[in-house]
Amino acid sequence: MSQYVENNLRPSYDQVIVEIADYVLNYQINNPNAYEIARLCLLDALGCGMLALNFIECTKLLGPIVPNAILSCGARVPGTSYELDPVQAAFNIGTMIRWLDFNDTWLAAEWGHPSDNLGAILAVADYVGRNNLSKTSITMRDVLEMMIKAYEIQGCLALKNSFNSVGLDHVILVKLASSAVAAKLLGANRDQLLCTLSNVLVDGQSLRTYRHAPNAGTRKSWAAGDATARAVRLALITMTGEMGYPSALTVPKWGFYDASFAGKQFEIARPYTSYVIENILFKIAYPAEFHAQTAVECAIKLHSLVKERLEEISKIEIKTHASAIRIISKQGPLYNPADRDHCLQYMIAVSLLHGNLAAEHYADLVATNPVIDRLRATMHVVEDLDFSRDYLDPEKRSIANSIQIFFNDGSCTDLVTVEYPLGHNRRRAEGLPLLLEKFKNNLRTRFSRGRATGIFDIMNDKKHLENMLLIDFMTLWQV
Repeated sequence: MSQYVENNLRPSYDQVIVEIADYVLNYQINNPNAYEIARLCLLDALGCGMLALNFIECTKLLGPIVPNAILSCGARVPGTSYELDPVQAAFNIGTMIRWLDFNDTWLAAEWGHPSDNLGAILAVADYVGRNNLSKTSITMRDVLEMMIKAYEIQGCLALKNSFNSVGLDHVILVKLASSAVAAKLLGANRDQLLCTLSNVLVDGQSLRTYRHAPNAGTRKSWAAGDATARAVRLALITMTGEMGYPSALTVPKWGFYDASFAGKQFEIARPYTSYVIENILFKIAYPAEFHAQTAVECAIKLHSLVKERLEEISKIEIKTHASAIRIISKQGPLYNPADRDHCLQYMIAVSLLHGNLAAEHYADLVATNPVIDRLRATMHVVEDLDFSRDYLDPEKRSIANSIQIFFNDGSCTDLVTVEYPLGHNRRRAEGLPLLLEKFKNNLRTRFSRGRATGIFDIMNDKKHLENMLLIDFMTLWQV
């Protein structure tokens, strides 16, 4: 079908753009479970942000873009005293949440972290609410709805479309989803929302350079903050009456498909509902790239068996899935914490050595222990085809890893396999108490015990939280 129709000589918008806009504007979220999981995602993401504020590498990037550029009645940044324009506030919030690689995850043909979109959602909602720019007051239920829709856009587009295979970073989907909900919160009509989405697609998109050797670096920890901030910026530009680009995806040669996606078109695997947030993966136990979560769990199970025999290990065999091999299997030198937390072998070695894996284990002080590199040198990583198949199976969505350790005397451990990490939907009942404990612990790194308890109680009261005004919610988090 032609992409063009007679309408004052203007082309019609690409169908992919239309479907996203209509979903954001018109689809009703009536599933109570979706709102409940959104509440858990919200508390977990903000808890991760509070923990990140303990790391100078993160906090040095926060605040106004130039010194003292504070905006009265601006968007507030949780855990700080900053009041900023919504673009810079989105960068701050998105960067905090993502910094430690501890927020929720979505795995498919493309990977990503849908709570990255909270940078745009909270910043724009607070700015709009504090400046009376909305016809109705924004409640926390409205925020949860925008979360559900942002998760759905990012996650559904990730199911069948591999941006990494053409060298693009997954934060393009953060920018797209964040722009849609930011425009909605700013009061966009249908045409303005279509314009916003098209401007995202013609925008420059990030390469994955900073996620892979030899260039792995800290930009991967602020790339999502950058994407969600750029989304807010483009939505604000559109709201001035700036035009859109209807065939941004499909126009020959100059469109996204030809210029940036190797001529392929997006495959939309399922209709937009609330599927993604209901199947989201929580990082509960370990601040580690998600493809390594079950490998770390295997290694910790083996710790007590090998901790006194580390010098006797001759080989560590790791069976994993194709995505883990592509993203985080690394040999050779690791140059910084950002490099280490995306190295499967490093995370396994630390877990075998210490019986745990925490954010501090990526620091230079820990990494200089020669035992870690000696263990890495014994590791042999192979693909298990069943693991790769089950990873992509929509009924399973497993993230399996196996580890077996061999010693110089010819003996070996049993093969230890973990198919589903603690944060998986299949282990939700087991993981929920630990998720709440993680949130409590993260709060206490930033607030007094009494104030942390007060925030926890509000976040854990679903009815009270949903009825709360967003501007009052953001006040809870100011210091």
